Amino acid sequence: MEPDEPDRPLEAILQVIDPEVSAAIDGELARQRSTLDLVASESVPPRAVLEAQGSILTAKYADGYPGNREYDTCEWIDEIERLAIERAKALFGADHANVQPYSGASANAAVLHALCEPGDAVLGFDFAHGGHPTQCAAETFAGRNYRAFAYHVRRDDRLVDMDEVETLARRHRPKVLFAGWSCYSRHLDFARFREIADEVGAKLVVDMAHFAGLVAAKVHPDPIRFADACTMTVHKTLGGARGGAVLCRRELAERVDAAVYPGEQGCPLPHVIAAKAVTFKLAGTDAFRERMERTLEGARTLAQVLLEAEDRTRAHVVTGGTDVHQLLVDLAPGGREAWATLRRLNNIGISANAIALAYDPLVEPACSGLRFGAMALASRGFGREQFAEVGAIISDALANGGEDPDGSLAGRVGELTSEMPLYRYLG
Repeated sequence: MEPDEPDRPLEAILQVIDPEVSAAIDGELARQRSTLDLVASESVPPRAVLEAQGSILTAKYADGYPGNREYDTCEWIDEIERLAIERAKALFGADHANVQPYSGASANAAVLHALCEPGDAVLGFDFAHGGHPTQCAAETFAGRNYRAFAYHVRRDDRLVDMDEVETLARRHRPKVLFAGWSCYSRHLDFARFREIADEVGAKLVVDMAHFAGLVAAKVHPDPIRFADACTMTVHKTLGGARGGAVLCRRELAERVDAAVYPGEQGCPLPHVIAAKAVTFKLAGTDAFRERMERTLEGARTLAQVLLEAEDRTRAHVVTGGTDVHQLLVDLAPGGREAWATLRRLNNIGISANAIALAYDPLVEPACSGLRFGAMALASRGFGREQFAEVGAIISDALANGGEDPDGSLAGRVGELTSEMPLYRYLG
């Protein structure tokens, strides 16, 4: 019997078993192929990562850690997790790695669990100013379980106010001080954060979910030597498996492991850990470093093109540029709302993020910011020339209120996506 027979569901292909889901996946593939993906949190996972994450490891339970599981017959799962751990440690030069967190958010939860007691003070980067909500936002576990306080960016230059960080740390004596960001475009002063943490007796946790790949490629200042622990996602600039990880100093290893399992999570996801292992291996290659260099060049090229067009677009590049894989654009000078503008960009084939900016004149859900990231297009093969054209398309769209009445902008997008095809081996 052929594997497409519907009465043998274990062997039948998805298109036969569930044509509706199959069609939706095909639709998403077509969208990705025809779209310029500038969402800063997204990348293009390699084929080997997709194979590992979609593998038969999905079937296996493996509560616990290598050599100490709650289930038997885990010898191959142990081998895979040990590979992921050792590769992460070698890639980042870390004492210890936990590769089980389901996400960057759960990695942050586990580190707080490991380093704090309920009600302890924590100090993080305000979500509205560029931090991640799991650092200190009131509606997350950070704000519900701990006394969470937030530092901000300065109004004049939109850079982190390190004097405020120091003042708040001295006042509240946090157990954990977070450094790291979600919507920010400049390097952080990790040495200054370390000095502040030492002064008040805090543990320094660097949330490098967005810039872990840049750190791995050594094209970004290294936070590992300053931090007590680092949290990350593996699917943003690392460009791989969807999930999180924690790196920490040797003396915190047992506390972090206990906080992840059983403290915050149940069974790990062996198929995802296998894909993380593949991701860490790929991130140690020269090809990955070259892609990270192209990512930075792409983001800076986008920023420069948009800066040169500011008079025409009435859209301001926040901080005047970028040091990382993403840049922020303020639409407030032109009196435009970001979600409406983003929908128009979507219509011509450009995807990005609408975000609230620090000191945003609009009230949520309305907002004034757009966030553009270069990682997915760099993964697709884009270089300086293509990124310059992407910036020109965005500039022309913004100058025209996001409209494309003659379809010429969509046509230029189509030329770029055809020039750099995506997932050619699929379909």
